[in-house]
Amino acid sequence: MESERHLSERIQSILDSYETLGGISYRDGDHLPSRSSIKSLLNQLNEILFPGYFDTTAISNQNLPYVIGQKVIAAMEIMITEIAKSLTWQARETGTALNQDPRVMARQVVDAFFDEIPALRTLLKKDIIATYAGDPAATTEAEIILAYPGFHATTVYRIAHFLFQRDVPLIPRMMTEISHNETGIDIHPGAKIGESFCIDHGTGIVIGETSEIGNNVKLYQGVTLGALSIPKTKSKKKRHPTLGDNIVVYAETTILGGDTTIGSDSVIGGNVWITQSIPANSKIYLSSDYQQLIKSGRNRAED
Repeated sequence: MESERHLSERIQSILDSYETLGGISYRDGDHLPSRSSIKSLLNQLNEILFPGYFDTTAISNQNLPYVIGQKVIAAMEIMITEIAKSLTWQARETGTALNQDPRVMARQVVDAFFDEIPALRTLLKKDIIATYAGDPAATTEAEIILAYPGFHATTVYRIAHFLFQRDVPLIPRMMTEISHNETGIDIHPGAKIGESFCIDHGTGIVIGETSEIGNNVKLYQGVTLGALSIPKTKSKKKRHPTLGDNIVVYAETTILGGDTTIGSDSVIGGNVWITQSIPANSKIYLSSDYQQLIKSGRNRAED
């Protein structure tokens, strides 16, 4: 009896905390998007984007239309359901009324996303080619698709970025945080990343929300594209750096600030700290006495 009384008191104490700490309790509202459903959706989208790579049974030319058709139907239903939940949640949180049924609104986003899949696959193919060319350890494209955390994080980012651009609440960030948990690579879905993007190794990379990255950029492990400390009132301004085209950033380098631009065709060495813009065709590195140096010129081959 004594143990039951203590259990009852313990449960009541937990229930009381739901009243006093309302911000981390979600009750009497529509169901939030499910993390497990979003993870399942990402797995299904991988199977659609890369048929035959993640399936448990072989796919042939004969059964491909049927198999992909079934996967598309299933993935669309999950995505519609979860986006509708997120839209309903947002309306409740902001005190605004939805001007359409949330499933109708969700269906419009989902239709647009699946119409975009051929273009998305083209973009991902360029990322694969860039990764193969940029990493001497890569032996095949199949190895990159199946085993490279940097490419996995890029794939999830590109899916999430599409939804982020269409103002889908919660889900884009859930997607990239699922990938972050799996790979150690933290890419905000709001970042803008160009074609032929390569992440080598990748663990510890952070790419902030307002980062802009051009085409043919390669980042090594531990790179941070971050923000300087600013008040919350300035959170909607550009806070993260811009990288031009054809740039390599080596391991453990930190680049901070919304006004910081790394000019195209530059090489940024490892373990450097940058809070000011760097001109195009530059090389920045630490000398043997750990003094940061910049060498710039028109011809990178001379560096």
